Amino acid sequence: MGFFSFAGRVLFASVFILSAWQEFNDFGVDGGPAAKALRPKFDVLTGHLTSHLGIQVPGIEIKELVAAAIAFKALGGLLFIFGSSLGAYLLLLHQAIITPIVYDFYNYDIEKKEFVQLFVKFVQGMALFGALLFFIGMKNSIPKRQVKKKPTKTKTV
Repeated sequence: MGFFSFAGRVLFASVFILSAWQEFNDFGVDGGPAAKALRPKFDVLTGHLTSHLGIQVPGIEIKELVAAAIAFKALGGLLFIFGSSLGAYLLLLHQAIITPIVYDFYNYDIEKKEFVQLFVKFVQGMALFGALLFFIGMKNSIPKRQVKKKPTKTKTV
């Protein structure tokens, strides 16, 4: 059972680690293609937050946001492989922040082709989010290993 659990964590984390590696290789001076794709979507999100909720979003450099996403995915994935809850929490935080920004299906009309594509990707991101929640729940439900006391033998006289 232990081997299958480890192999499952490796396969699950490989999605995040390989994505982080690709983004790291493409990062460059300006944040690479990830920053270019994220900038307009982030601007739309900040516009929605400002207009609908009245929340003023502080100025965030997209390059730094992409670097943080790379770090969360890489470190979280490596820690997750070894069964760390911290790794799962890092990946959970990454999914919670990035998924609604990148897969903004809510900005498109339901008849548009982009809506369906983004909605499917959003649901896949939520499935990863759910799997991480399941891992954390299972990790917390398993009792910690307790040291067994040796039973005392009664002396007979």
